[in-house]
Amino acid sequence: MKILEIEHCRKQFDGVQVLSDISLTVNEGQVVSIIGPSGSGKSTLLRCATLLETMDGGSLKYLGKSAVRDENGRSVYASRAELQEIRSCFGLVFQNFNLFPHYTVLKNITEAPMLIQKRDRDEVMATARDLLQKIGLSDRESAYPYQLSGGQQQRVSIARALAMRPKILFFDEPTSALDPELTGEILKVIRALAAKHMTMVIVTHEMTFARDVSDHVIFMDGGVIVEQGNPVDIINNPTQERTIQFLSRFN
Repeated sequence: MKILEIEHCRKQFDGVQVLSDISLTVNEGQVVSIIGPSGSGKSTLLRCATLLETMDGGSLKYLGKSAVRDENGRSVYASRAELQEIRSCFGLVFQNFNLFPHYTVLKNITEAPMLIQKRDRDEVMATARDLLQKIGLSDRESAYPYQLSGGQQQRVSIARALAMRPKILFFDEPTSALDPELTGEILKVIRALAAKHMTMVIVTHEMTFARDVSDHVIFMDGGVIVEQGNPVDIINNPTQERTIQFLSRFN
């Protein structure tokens, strides 16, 4: 089943083309990693996919429902009510955690499912505590974000996204703000999600992780997809000169 479909996405800022004709499909249970140099358009693509940025052209669908359709080369967005329903399909984990500093760990995780999804309080609390156990933070539910390490904060932000029961989870460089030891913590959590066939799109600079955990790797540069395919092929044996250049820094 197709969870996400992006076709011919275009985006520019102040006359500079940041995304040019990007198309990709993510199927249920698939893990897609997006790699490439800084400024290649990876994060902008994620922000367009999660409705944080508006596309200039192209279309966007979740589970076959149209969030954005293309009309004569211009992107036309669905109604506010339709977009609200579509937003429940996905979760997003940011590189800088984005937890509410004045909320406890438990409240950070439970607030949106109760407030936005109107779910039963007891059910949401039970889900949150189960997630905290899985990420090894059962003993920190009453702590505030400032009392946690960066790795712990990022684990909470992953739990917060999962509490919304998304069909697909997006990660925007989830380890870039962390030191190597804490990076390992987060990659371990994402590996566990992949093992349970959680559908994910991950923007990452962790090449070994992308190769070992992904089903599909996309290399972007200059706002276009330069090369994509099987992770081992792309990372160990790229065919495009620009991909070879980029990956040579990691070997």
